Amino acid sequence: MTEISFEYWNKLASQTILISSLLAGFSITVIANFLVAELNTKLSKYIMISATLAACLFLISVFAMTGIIMMTTEGYPGKVVTQDDLLFPRITGALSFVFGIASLLTMISLAGWTKSRKMGIFTTVIGVLTFIFILTMLT
Repeated sequence: MTEISFEYWNKLASQTILISSLLAGFSITVIANFLVAELNTKLSKYIMISATLAACLFLISVFAMTGIIMMTTEGYPGKVVTQDDLLFPRITGALSFVFGIASLLTMISLAGWTKSRKMGIFTTVIGVLTFIFILTMLT
């Protein structure tokens, strides 16, 4: 197995932070809109739950990747010698990023059901296809 350089991890973490922070902001905006709307349907509660999960998971990803940037930047006061030193933040950041995407797509998929059955089916199919395509791009 090829060992990935610390410079590469640093750049990858920077890009993940950018994407995660934008998606977290989007999710938080949806949460704020639902709080103001005062909707009390079962569906709106599920959308709110998935938006909250997405926002929290993306924030976890941001902080995990920030740890990687700090550890892979020259001058870091701690000792980072091997790839194993980055294992916990890598796994935490990657898993929270993927589950954040899944939560975000769940929120998008459920949103169509607030309008009609046809729109709900359409958004659900598009959400599932999007998740499949994203997973294939990440591997």
